[in-house]
Amino acid sequence: MARVTRFAPSPTGPLHLGHAFAALTAAARGDRFLLRIEDIDTARARPDYEAAVYEDLRWLGLHWETPVLRQSERLSLYHQAVDKLTETGLTYHCICTRGDIRASLSAPQEGAPVIGPDGPVYPGTCRHAGHQNGAIRLDMAKAMARAGEATFTDTGLRPGLHRRNAAQMLAEIGDIVLARRDIGTSYHIAVVTDDAAQGITEITRGEDLFEATFIHALLIRLLGLPEPLWHHHRLIRDDSGKRLAKRDDARALAKYREDGATPADIRQMLGLPIPLD
Repeated sequence: MARVTRFAPSPTGPLHLGHAFAALTAAARGDRFLLRIEDIDTARARPDYEAAVYEDLRWLGLHWETPVLRQSERLSLYHQAVDKLTETGLTYHCICTRGDIRASLSAPQEGAPVIGPDGPVYPGTCRHAGHQNGAIRLDMAKAMARAGEATFTDTGLRPGLHRRNAAQMLAEIGDIVLARRDIGTSYHIAVVTDDAAQGITEITRGEDLFEATFIHALLIRLLGLPEPLWHHHRLIRDDSGKRLAKRDDARALAKYREDGATPADIRQMLGLPIPLD
C-alpha cells in the first residue's frame, strides 16, 4: 500500500527552519506527498502568507499533488463531524470564557491546575448545565466509556503502541473544545476529518504534539475513521534550546533565501541528507 503523508501549515506567518524540517521529513516518508492549508483561523490567516508557503516549499525542491486542500472551504464537513458526536450524546455546550476558566482554576484547592495539550484542563463547569449555545465540548468521561481507551502507534521518536485509559484522559486532557463559538469547529476536528478525507496513512508531526495525538486517536475511533500511523519527529530549536515559532522571523526561509542560502544549505543546517543531482 502506498504511504501517503502531508504537510499542513497555517498561513499565519512566514515559514521557518522548523517548518522546513517538518515538510522535508513528511515528503521523504511518503510515496505520495500532499499539502494542506490549515486556515480556519480566519482572523490571522493571510493570502500573502499562503502564497509564501508555496514559494518557500518550491524553493526547497518539494512537489505535491493538486488541488491543495484548504480548510476554510470545508467548514460544513467539520460541522457534520461535530453533529455526529452530538447525536451520540458525547458533547455539551459551554459558555465559559477563558477568564472564567482561569478564575475557577485559581480558586483555593488542592494542587495546581493541570496543563494539558489544550492548556489548563477544563474543570467541567458547564458539563451538566444544559446550555443551548456557546462552544461545544467533548464529554471526556462519556467518550472514554464508549471508546474504552485512546491508542496510537508511533514510528518516530517513541516507536510502538501508546495508550491512555479513561482516568488518564480525564485528568490530563479533560473536556476539550470541539467547536469554537466563532468558527464552529476546532483544530482537533478539522485535522482528523481532513487526514481521513485525504487518505493519510502516516501523520508526521513534531514531538510537541505527542500528547495531543491521544485526542486525535480518540476522535478517530469515535467517528469511525481509518486509523493512521503517527511519526513524531524532533523539533528545531534556537541556540537557547527554545522551539522555533513564527515570530522568529530571523529564521524565516525567505530571509535565508534573500541572504543567498541554497536548499542544500538549509538541509545541512537541519541535519538532513542532501540529495544527489
